[in-house]
Amino acid sequence: MPQLDFSSYPPQLIWLAIVFLILYVVLSKLALPQIGGIIEQRRDRIAADLDEASRLKEESEKALAAYEAALAEAKAKAHAIAQETRDKLNAETERQRAEVEATLAEKTAEAEARINEAKTAAMSEIKKVAGDTTGAIVNQLIGGRTTKAKVTKAVNEAMKG
Repeated sequence: MPQLDFSSYPPQLIWLAIVFLILYVVLSKLALPQIGGIIEQRRDRIAADLDEASRLKEESEKALAAYEAALAEAKAKAHAIAQETRDKLNAETERQRAEVEATLAEKTAEAEARINEAKTAAMSEIKKVAGDTTGAIVNQLIGGRTTKAKVTKAVNEAMKG
């Protein structure tokens, strides 16, 4: 094997150094600047993407804050509208209740007046019937005639007491 022949080592080492030097120059002058440029482009793109993400995050936070403010305002308006409607309905209900109570009071007064009239008429009829009945009973029991005025006076005194 020629690799193990010690007499060929110095020329092989010289050629190794020459090839290594050429390879080093080619890589350092051509390949490494291109690789460095690509790495720099990636770094710049990543930085730009991070900046864009940060900007979008700030915008979304602002939009979220605006949304929450609008939502709170809408809730407040809805609450105010509901309260106003509730107040209107309560006032309308109270007005209708007052009207119904007034109507009922009027009808109750009319009914009480009719009841009092009927009661008065019934009492006068009861007095008349009681007087006639009492006069007939007294005439049959005593056998004598009593005057209608005396019987009426006795019935009236009995009904008062």
